[in-house]
Amino acid sequence: MAIPRVIPVLLLRNKGLVKTVKFKDAKYVGDPINAVKIFNEKGVDELCFLDIDASREGREPNYDYLSEIATECFMPLSYGGAIKTLDQMRRLIQSGIEKMVINTLTLEKPEIVKAAAESFGSSTIVGAMDVKKNLFGKHQVYSYSKRATLNLDPVKHAVSLQQMGVGEILLNNVDNDGMLNGYDLELVSRITESVDVPVIACGGCSSLDDINKVVNESHASAAAAGSFFVFHGKHKAVLITYPEYSILNEIFSRLI
Repeated sequence: MAIPRVIPVLLLRNKGLVKTVKFKDAKYVGDPINAVKIFNEKGVDELCFLDIDASREGREPNYDYLSEIATECFMPLSYGGAIKTLDQMRRLIQSGIEKMVINTLTLEKPEIVKAAAESFGSSTIVGAMDVKKNLFGKHQVYSYSKRATLNLDPVKHAVSLQQMGVGEILLNNVDNDGMLNGYDLELVSRITESVDVPVIACGGCSSLDDINKVVNESHASAAAAGSFFVFHGKHKAVLITYPEYSILNEIFSRLI
């Protein structure tokens, strides 16, 4: 069995990095290029950048800046934000992006996602899914662009993502975003049990124990996080870091 990946997810706003809490209250945490250089030194498995304003502002990805980031990045790099067409995806690949994280398009134009998987290969397409509990405490797919939950069950949507041909699924729990209260293990388990493609769990990671649980108990193929990699201590001082591989190997040894 492949060793699970541990992936920092960084949020882009203009040319800076921010971190949110429940998708709100974005706090500036540093420069993207500097962060990439630190993660290079740490030997990070993979890096994911999500532009949180591009779709809402109706603009295209900043190809030139993403190319600058990719040039500095020594690990696989994925990007999400305002990806709407095959031409945009082609330009992103030319800019050095290895995987494209697609969210809104999977809800509005799934045929384009399917065409993308056929054109560029499933391994380049990550189907992203934001999930939030509604007023009745039921998990539903959440639309960031509409700022609302949809009448769509996460398991049903995960199955549809697999049918579109995505190579993996990025599952993000909105209620846990930035809360440092652990992954939603029950939700992650529901999704991993329903699909055959790898599932990347995101939202709530606060410790190595959380990573241990989400891969060993909920069977996520990768653990992604934001706050865990950029904040330190009870006062949440900004300190970009990443676990030593010896520690991660110890956590994952029972899976090998």
